[in-house]
Amino acid sequence: MRKFLNITVFAILGLVLLVIILQFHINKSSRDVIFENASELQPAYVGIVLGASVRPDKSLSPILQDRVDKAHELYEKEIIKKFLLSGDHGQVDYDEVNAMRRYLNDKGVPDSDIFMDHAGFDTYDSMFRAREVFQVEKAIVITQKFHLPRAIYVGRKMGLELQGYIADNREYPGNSHFTRREWLANIKAWIELNIEKSPTYSGDAIPITGDSSLSHDKR
Repeated sequence: MRKFLNITVFAILGLVLLVIILQFHINKSSRDVIFENASELQPAYVGIVLGASVRPDKSLSPILQDRVDKAHELYEKEIIKKFLLSGDHGQVDYDEVNAMRRYLNDKGVPDSDIFMDHAGFDTYDSMFRAREVFQVEKAIVITQKFHLPRAIYVGRKMGLELQGYIADNREYPGNSHFTRREWLANIKAWIELNIEKSPTYSGDAIPITGDSSLSHDKR
């Protein structure tokens, strides 16, 4: 029994140490390309907006609205030319990407400047598909400060040239929970990268420099 307890304690300590090391490594590796002010960014053809929850009435949650607002700011300032909206549209009645598209349409952004990744189920899938399906090479990733280091880390490990733009426009309920969740998400990302995990869905190429309508729902 004592031997079992010792093994358990060492396993827990090992996991804690791994979490700390990965958190430090991922934050350090992405620190040089994460910015809070738009003026610090180098222009890029595309801005990748990572999905988050939408409400039952199909409106954007505060976290997602801030991401899209920040991306729209870059578009208005001509720092990006196209949007790649990457989120969860795995069910007919749950659709992050079209909610984002409608929000941008209401701000005057035409569909021709909006590419939609309906299978961006997590950060790994979003980055993988940005590279393989949408053939992105260089982009600005727009998401919250707690999420950006991992998103940048995963994308750069896949060979993407990325900058990050912080989308924190307000305090979010449960912000400390999101930060703690990142600790385990970092382990998941590290494992996925090392086993070269395939995305949930791959799909035919839709080059980001081509026709955005190929990525839209048939209406």
